[in-house]
Parts: sequence; C-alpha cells; structure tokens
Amino acid sequence: MNDASDIEFKAADWLQRRQFWNWSDEDQAALDAWLAEASAHRVAFLRLKAGYAQTERLVALRSTKPERAPRTRTRWFQAVAALAAIGVIGAAATFYLAKPQPITYATQVGGRQTITLADGTRIELNTDTLLKLNKTSAKRSVTLVKGEAYFQVQHDAARPFVVETAGHTVTDLGTKFTVHTEQGRIEVRLVEGEARLDAVDTAKPQPSMLLKPGDVAVATANSMSVKRESMSRLSDDLGWRRGLIVFHDTTLAAAADKLNRYNTNKLVIDAGAARLKINGTFRADDAQTFAQMARDVFGLRITATADNTRLSR
Repeated sequence: MNDASDIEFKAADWLQRRQFWNWSDEDQAALDAWLAEASAHRVAFLRLKAGYAQTERLVALRSTKPERAPRTRTRWFQAVAALAAIGVIGAAATFYLAKPQPITYATQVGGRQTITLADGTRIELNTDTLLKLNKTSAKRSVTLVKGEAYFQVQHDAARPFVVETAGHTVTDLGTKFTVHTEQGRIEVRLVEGEARLDAVDTAKPQPSMLLKPGDVAVATANSMSVKRESMSRLSDDLGWRRGLIVFHDTTLAAAADKLNRYNTNKLVIDAGAARLKINGTFRADDAQTFAQMARDVFGLRITATADNTRLSR
C-alpha cells in the first residue's frame, strides 16, 4: 500500500472504525501495526484525525473503494443521521419550551377552589374539576377538561373570554355563568349578562346560541337545546358555591348521582327505591345524613360498607 490514495483511504477507514465501531484491543493492535509500517501511514492518519471536522472528505475518501463502501458508508451515515436527529430534537425542545404552557387547576372529590385572574375575572371550581388556563396575549381562554366551574368575567370586548369544553365554546359577552361538563355532555347556566354557545368540534354543524339570564343550555356532540329556569331555581342550582345541594322533587337515584360527585363513599339506590322523590337542602359533603333522612322518611334499609352506602326497601 504505497499508493497515496490507498494510504489516504486506509487512514480514513481506520479513523471511522475507531470512532463509530465497537473498538477492541485487537483493533488497536492492528492499527498500531499499520502505523508502524511507514511514516506515510502515520502522517495520513494524524492529518485526517486533525481535520476530523471535515466530514465530507472522509466520505469522499471512503467512497473510492466501492467493494468496502456499503458497510463503512452505512456506519458513517448513521452517525451523520444521529447528529441530525439531535439537532431536530433540540429545535423541537426549544420550540416547546418557548411556547407558553397552560396552568392547570384541579380540585379533589368534595373540594372547591377560587381563582382570581390578573384582569379581575373570578373562577370558582366545584368538586372533582380540572381546568387549564391558556396563557396567551392574543386571547383570554380556559379549557374545562372535566367538572364544573362558575365564571364571573370582567368583560373586555377587544379580548373576549372563552371557555373551551367537549367540542364547544362559551364566549363571554359580559357574563356570570356556570359550565358543567361530564362524558361529552355540557350544561351552561346563564346568571347575568349574555354568552354565546358554539359547537366547534362536533359530529354535525349546529347554529350558535345566544344565552340570556335564566337560560340553561344542554349540548352534546349531536345536539344543543335550551330551557328557561326561574332565578330562584337558578340560585338553588348554584348552592354548591355555599357547599349545599337543593333538591326539588328529585328521585333518590338522581339525588344519589349528584351527591356522589362530592363524596368518596358512594350512595347506591336499589331499583325498588330509585323512583322515590325527595325535597330539601343538604350539605354536599354529607351523604350519610341524606341516607339517614331517606331511611326515616321512606322506611328504607341502610347497608353500609367502607366504599358505599346502599338504600333499599
């Protein structure tokens, strides 16, 4: 191997093998023997080592021997691809870190929390609720992932306040309202002012709804409807803000479903008692008192375990 191009080729081959292959003591001994054969070998190797950053030259030299090219070239381009991947990952991480991340608020079963935003807007979270505050200068918006929240919004016509939930948006038009979302179904109760309900990601197009005080809108992926409630009934619906639940001719089954949102020990109503109706105001976090009252009024039997309390005839 006295030809200059052959020496350059061999030196490049050794350099790549040492850099990217599983280098062993036997490989090192073979390299040392080759370097000892001639000063030209040592000069070529040291020069390429010093100019290692010039990767194009290493690839070009390696390609002059096609019979050995596939293996070495594959190794080389794997290394180049790895470096490129690192660059892409780094760029993606930079973009992610630069992008404003939402702030998450969550309440446990039976818990409540009040959030006051920088603009004076107040948000009260009900039991077992998850809400994300989307931080952006372009708009004011939150995502209600699950649960229920009461919004008392400081109106700003230039930057409307938007609640995103279950494929719908509720846009503030100077408003106090509640939004409850559960299993793809949402309820919006308008207390004061106006709000607009839009379907933005649902199975079929639906017209916008302009809500007025006393309106209760129910929306799913396939429908939107609205009904009117008296302001006194609407106030009762908001009793959870005071830790209370008010029932008006409510079946025991429906009452249990509502109380179970606030308590870890769940009420279970047998079929024989499910249709019995109840009226009254109860503490949201005291399902046991409710069960005892139902037992006394309807003559039911209570069976209690660590996980649930069953009412039956």
